[in-house]
Amino acid sequence: MFFQSNNKDKTGEIDFDAGAIIERLDNWLDGFVRMLPNIGVAILVAIGFYYLAKFVSNIIKNRAAKRGRTNLGTVLGGFVRWVLIVLGGLLAATIVVPSLNPGDLIAGLGVSSVAIGFAFKDILQNWLAGLLILLRQPFEIGDQIVVNGYEGSVERIETRATIIKTYNGERVVVPNSEIYTNSVQVKTAHELSRSQYDIGVGYGDSIEEAKEVILNALKNIEGVDQEKGVEVLPWDLAASWVTIRIRWWTKSSRAEVVKVKAMVIHKMKIALDEAKIDMPYDTKVHLLHDQTEASDGERSAQREGWPSNKEGQDPKPRWKELKETKTKSKQNGEVVQM
Repeated sequence: MFFQSNNKDKTGEIDFDAGAIIERLDNWLDGFVRMLPNIGVAILVAIGFYYLAKFVSNIIKNRAAKRGRTNLGTVLGGFVRWVLIVLGGLLAATIVVPSLNPGDLIAGLGVSSVAIGFAFKDILQNWLAGLLILLRQPFEIGDQIVVNGYEGSVERIETRATIIKTYNGERVVVPNSEIYTNSVQVKTAHELSRSQYDIGVGYGDSIEEAKEVILNALKNIEGVDQEKGVEVLPWDLAASWVTIRIRWWTKSSRAEVVKVKAMVIHKMKIALDEAKIDMPYDTKVHLLHDQTEASDGERSAQREGWPSNKEGQDPKPRWKELKETKTKSKQNGEVVQM
């Protein structure tokens, strides 16, 4: 089918050649018919790679789940699935267009991936950090951790962030890059955890008696690990009391640590009260002077407090010193300037 127009282009007028348009459409249609087998094969290849990707992804997830690493299987399975889907798409494109060079496509993707990397730097950084966390396992699902001031139990590790449930029921989403680059305290990394508490007893009480009372009180508390035992140590000579530090071991979970600590304080208070051992509060002594010394104002002789001097005589009040000076002056007939 061919239409030829004998009309010549005229300057300043819109040329419309219906024959050329029909010819172009006819060529496109012929090309599409010739490419129908390639398109069919490409569709089959793309569908095949899609189901292959899904199958491989499921295998990775199931293998990881059997080893108790479900989150790692989800991340790796998703990554492998998308890699296979992209490869299937590239292969399907080369089947449809045989002249298409896969190397050029990959090179183009490499150049564009740099721009994509800059645009989605944070997302890619969090994804890679999440993958490394899942591979190295510094903590696991259910562990209690402290990161960036947030403390709670790890609910799950996603490709972008780690989800933490705090002890008061709040959900905290922490980006994986922050977890991987900052210090993380894993509270439940070991089965047992040590707790401690300081208590003060009066200076007039026996330290040995106080230690014995505390040890007897903590012997049979449920939750205190008896193999590691309880330590009762004199720790400090404070202003108003002798500080005694008590150390004990419990299971590392937050609930167990809090419950046992509350019981330790309760039992210890009752035992010390029954033993008549004083637990003094902070005491301060204020010295209030109702007089000044004769040396008041002389920096070389001024003293703090009200101690006796080296000769064993108390310092004279200023008013008494002035009175004696006045009396002596009158006796000597001198004029006293007050």
